[in-house]
Amino acid sequence: MSCLCPLAVRGSEGLYMVNGPPSFTESVAFQRDSGKNCRALAFSKDGSLFAWCNGEKVNVVNVTRAELLHSFGLPKTVCLEFSPKNNVLATWQAYATAKDGTAGVPNLQLHDLRTGKCLKSFTQKKMQNWCLCWADDESICARNVSNEVHFFENNNFNTIANKLHLQKVSDFVLSPGAQPVKVAVYVPGSKGAPSFVRLYQYPNFGGPQSALANKSFFKADKVTMLWNKKATAVLVMASTEVDKSGASYYGEQTLHYLAASGESAVVQLPKNGPIYDVAWSPNSVEFCAVYGFMPAKATVFNLKCDPVFDFGTGPRNAAYYSPHGHILVLAGFGNLRGQMEVWDVKNYKLISRPVASDSTYFAWCPDGEHIVTATCAPRLRVSNGYKIWHYTGSVLHSYEVSSDEEMWQVLWQPFLDGVFLEKAVKYQAVPSQVPSAELRPAQVYRPPALRNKPVMSSKLHEEEPPQNMRPQLGGSDKPLSKTALKNQRKHEAKKAAKQEAKTDAHQGSAQVKTPQNTLQNAVPAMTTGDPEVDKKIKNLKKKLKAIEQLKEQAAAGKQLEKNQVEKIQKEAALLKELEDLELGV
Repeated sequence: MSCLCPLAVRGSEGLYMVNGPPSFTESVAFQRDSGKNCRALAFSKDGSLFAWCNGEKVNVVNVTRAELLHSFGLPKTVCLEFSPKNNVLATWQAYATAKDGTAGVPNLQLHDLRTGKCLKSFTQKKMQNWCLCWADDESICARNVSNEVHFFENNNFNTIANKLHLQKVSDFVLSPGAQPVKVAVYVPGSKGAPSFVRLYQYPNFGGPQSALANKSFFKADKVTMLWNKKATAVLVMASTEVDKSGASYYGEQTLHYLAASGESAVVQLPKNGPIYDVAWSPNSVEFCAVYGFMPAKATVFNLKCDPVFDFGTGPRNAAYYSPHGHILVLAGFGNLRGQMEVWDVKNYKLISRPVASDSTYFAWCPDGEHIVTATCAPRLRVSNGYKIWHYTGSVLHSYEVSSDEEMWQVLWQPFLDGVFLEKAVKYQAVPSQVPSAELRPAQVYRPPALRNKPVMSSKLHEEEPPQNMRPQLGGSDKPLSKTALKNQRKHEAKKAAKQEAKTDAHQGSAQVKTPQNTLQNAVPAMTTGDPEVDKKIKNLKKKLKAIEQLKEQAAAGKQLEKNQVEKIQKEAALLKELEDLELGV
């Protein structure tokens, strides 16, 4: 079980690194920074470089050689990012105007990591999407600037090599992997026009006809665009801030699929409700969606957007594929209890069901065997700490800071693909030296009147089991296609309509068989010919009916209010008035 993937830990105790499984000791290769003001940290993509800001300066070290490479005097840096080939370090500080109201100094810097010099400075006011986006080979770098995406080539930031101009373009994502580089751009809708996402291949930006694919849709205040690893397709999760139907607190979400070959589709989700998470499998031919009102469904789809496997329903709102794609974790964090389901994706077999209560962070170790869960401030300021698990459900290491300290971030050191080979899936929990804290099931509140009576089991929601654990009724285990899914919905709607019609007919026949005295009361009242008199008669009968109900309640032993007793006392006077009106007196 050798791993040796270090874990960086940032908090009020300072910044330090912990050796990964199996030792879990503090790394001596990285000297602890004991400052209590560490604002940001970042690893390079291959894990060889590490940068952090301690409130005084930004330091860059070579992790393998434990060597300090550069220090930059940028004490207010709150965001750091390395370019994919480790040639550039991007730093961002909060933008601030001068005291006299004049424009502030550029706050986004790009540093050459070979020379330590600043290559370029930009003004970037918003923290969202602050960093430039590089292609994996650094041949292209892109930045969104007021309705345009500016492209730079070979880290030459003094010359804009290309521009993609679209009215009100608000977001873009470059494709991963080798050349040719593709770019997905999002333009929000306005004045009744729909929003749209387009895919282009760099540098072919000559109008809509040059787009590889296009997908337009309404109901989108923002989108999340996810390329698969092979850059053959993009998933677009469009969401609105408010659900105008009032059905969901989370707004409305829709999931769209765009292929670089030109195909596009709406992913049909069998259950209504929010879309909590979407994740591509590293194999690039499947993706998992977690969606629907709680308990949420989770389904794996193929590139035709047909369901491959349905995990049923459960308390979950996140999906995490292992780096090799052979294991999938479905989890319920945030306002859920931290229950995890670990699945062998090749055989769709459940491996373990651990629980990581109060977790605010989850990440797979690059080795594909271990997981870290953490409780960090400011999301939660009590019981801060982290746990390292084996995917079979064993807790291998647990650390919790003292009550007067906080933990802000944990981060695995990354490694390039191929460093760790995929291993056969285990189902037996690996041995652990950490005592397992058995979670006692929460006691359901029972009112005093029911505490000495037999417990009646009742669930607010019946959970649906995974498709391979459902009873077979002569049918196959194969998931339904999109056409079959639509037909099933139509059939269910017709069935519901028939059931409703039967219910109405049953209620109608029941009304025919009502007792004779009820029928007598239901005989239409005689009219006097004077609408005002008829109205008075109707009101009097309404009052008398209410008095009759009060008398029945009194006979049943109910204590009446003073005003209710007074109403009963007026019965005789009301009957006399009604009789006079009906006789025309």
